[in-house]
Order: sequence, then structure tokens, then C-alpha cells
Amino acid sequence: MRFRELSLGDAPAVADLEAELFAGDGPWSRDVFAAEFAKPHTFYVGAFDGGELAGYAGLAMLGPRDDPEFEVHTIGVAPRHQGRGLGRALLDQLLHTADLLDGPVFLEVRTDNAPAIGLYESVGFFTLATRKGYYQPSGADAYSMMRRRKSEREGEQRQ
Repeated sequence: MRFRELSLGDAPAVADLEAELFAGDGPWSRDVFAAEFAKPHTFYVGAFDGGELAGYAGLAMLGPRDDPEFEVHTIGVAPRHQGRGLGRALLDQLLHTADLLDGPVFLEVRTDNAPAIGLYESVGFFTLATRKGYYQPSGADAYSMMRRRKSEREGEQRQ
């Protein structure tokens, strides 16, 4: 498996995988991904098995560089690659980026996605709230989750 930052040329493959994974929840189009990749404060990484896109993940930095917050925009793993740690590896890439700038990380996850919730909790995320009807058009609920900034987590460990 090879990881690299995604670029404009990857947008069609990412959109195709997104459509497969999130068909009932308004998957992003090629144009949306292309716009995301072009933003100055986003980081998108892909995992490739040979020439095939096996997974992708995206993170946005919000706020000023000296006191940022981060938001996980998406993580997707192709069905044939699920259950083998690829989602965790992609998430680790995003969290490493956030930890470099010592920012907290936020995300939303479907309340019925137990594997993803377990993954997020295993790396320090906790639930802040439930967002009713967050995913459209399915109407599925989401948990808003947060992971504290690195300096806070390290301070808690010392206590």
C-alpha cells in the first residue's frame, strides 16, 4: 500500500469510490473533490494498491495557524480493503497533521457506524452531541465527536 497526497487528477477516482460507499448520503462529486483539493488549508491523502485507489481521507484546518482547529471531512475505504487497518492508517495520517500544529480535531459519524465509532474512540475521540437527521438524503443521525489537542492529551497523561 502506498500513501500520497491527492491531487486534481485523483478527483474522478475518489468521487467514484465515494459514490459507491455513500450512495444514500449525498456523495460528493468529482467537482466537489477537485474544489476541496484546491483549497489552501485542506489535506487529502489516498492509499493506493498498485494503481487502484483503496482509500482516501480529508482534513481541513479552520482558524489561524497559531491556534487551529481541524475537521475530518471524510474517510472512505473500498469494500475489498475494509477490515484490514486501512481506515486507521488513513486516520493516523490526518491526526499526525493536526498534532503537528497542536489543534483539536472534530468529526461527524453516523450513529449506526459502530466500526468507525470504535476506531475514533480508540484514538481519543469522544462524543460531544447527537445531530438528528444530519446525513441527507437518508436522514441518518450523526455523532459529533472531538479529539483534544496534543498538548492537552499529554497534560492529562502526566496527571
